[in-house]
Amino acid sequence: MAATTGGDTSGGTGDDEFALLAQGAAARGLDARLPRVRRVPLGGDEGDAGGRPGALVSGLAWGEAPRRVALLHGAGLGAHTWDTTLLHWGVPALALDLPGHGESSWLADGRYSPGILAGRVGSALDLALAAGALEAPLTLVGQSLGGLTALELAAAREDVAELILVDILPEAGDAEPSFQALAAILDGPAEFDSRETLVQMALSLGLGGTDPEGVRRAVTLNTRVLPDGRVEWKHQLARLRPGDLSMGDAERQWEELAGLPSRVDLVLGARGVVSQAQVGRLRASRPEARVVSLDAGHNIQEDAPEDLARVFAGLLPTP
Repeated sequence: MAATTGGDTSGGTGDDEFALLAQGAAARGLDARLPRVRRVPLGGDEGDAGGRPGALVSGLAWGEAPRRVALLHGAGLGAHTWDTTLLHWGVPALALDLPGHGESSWLADGRYSPGILAGRVGSALDLALAAGALEAPLTLVGQSLGGLTALELAAAREDVAELILVDILPEAGDAEPSFQALAAILDGPAEFDSRETLVQMALSLGLGGTDPEGVRRAVTLNTRVLPDGRVEWKHQLARLRPGDLSMGDAERQWEELAGLPSRVDLVLGARGVVSQAQVGRLRASRPEARVVSLDAGHNIQEDAPEDLARVFAGLLPTP
């Protein structure tokens, strides 16, 4: 398994993701807690449907092995969405870019669902385990689309001991501003004149918080500059057709959730997309599940990263 080292986070300019990570840590006073972070391509380099080179699935390895925590982000985000949470949490972990996001390859047919994603992510987890970047038993942490993908993985694997769902259960609603913002991205243009255009759009939609510099770093990490100077999202979502993105079969997901041999816990955003009816159904099928609510929207890892890290530490005191 090839890996590029990002441990020297004190230098670099431009689109250097680790320099931007270090800048974000310094802006929050967390630079002293920044561990070694490196990018790990899982599955080998290949070109995707758009001719963009990259790993089949790519991830960020935080700290030193053994890592037993793997994190999966939501639609339209990337592995860096967990940066501040991981800085506060301080555990070794592997944060993955879902297929079609970040540095992972786009899917040739543009079809995205938890089941499809779980197939590729499962292969990436196997490679990480074989290479020593992960160690079983695993804790899977998944937010939104990443949470339902983690559920599919937990149902199919024997090495998952814990599943932590972050503001997602089957049949999630779509009224929360983050979902509305995602809909705006799906319906919007695929390319832009500049990153600053996207920064202003993100601020207007309430994505990534209210700090312009923080939003600017997030936009830089989640976009690429094309040869003609225009800018596109790293994720494929803005180029999808209606129906290409699916959250999967909710009833089947509930059945899988009820039958999981692993522990299941849920962290809710008070302004998120999970209803009390869904929480009630979870409690009925998994009475042992721990449910924690935080004052945050759907993207809890960006709205309340320190609080989320504290919850994770309580749920997993010895990861």
